[in-house]
Amino acid sequence: MKRTLMLAVILIAVAAGSWWFLSHRNPNTVGDTLDIYYTKASDGTSEVSWPVSMRPMQSGETSAEHTHNAALYAAVQTVAGPPADVQAVRFPAGTRVLGVTVAGPTATVDLSSDVERQSGGTFGENGEFKSLVFTLTAIRGIDAVAVLVDGKKLDTLPGGHVELDQPLHRGDF
Repeated sequence: MKRTLMLAVILIAVAAGSWWFLSHRNPNTVGDTLDIYYTKASDGTSEVSWPVSMRPMQSGETSAEHTHNAALYAAVQTVAGPPADVQAVRFPAGTRVLGVTVAGPTATVDLSSDVERQSGGTFGENGEFKSLVFTLTAIRGIDAVAVLVDGKKLDTLPGGHVELDQPLHRGDF
């Protein structure tokens, strides 16, 4: 009887602790760093993560605002590319992130038309968009990335190697 009572007390304590932990954490919290993914230029398929610092959630900032800010920062870092000494597939020079929105599990990234100057064919297009998708879907709550070019939805880039008419997922690569 004493053993059963002790077991019940332990189970209640574990359940209460678990409830407190789960109810007091933010499900969309972004940590102190974000992993920015780059596709290796040597093979065009391997992803390498590069951690960058992320500011903590600010007082008065909602979870949705923090997720949006993290997605915008991650997209800008991905398009900017890794340090020059890292051999990676890169977005065409001049490509900029014009904006990012997050609606439900989809982040929409609006890129400047410079992205249409990708000269690396399938290798280049797949590499740059794989990096963008892997980076943004590493943020909790985002599992797809839609791409606009100068505010417009395109079927593909001029090279026609990556279909952009639907949101992209990690499984697409």
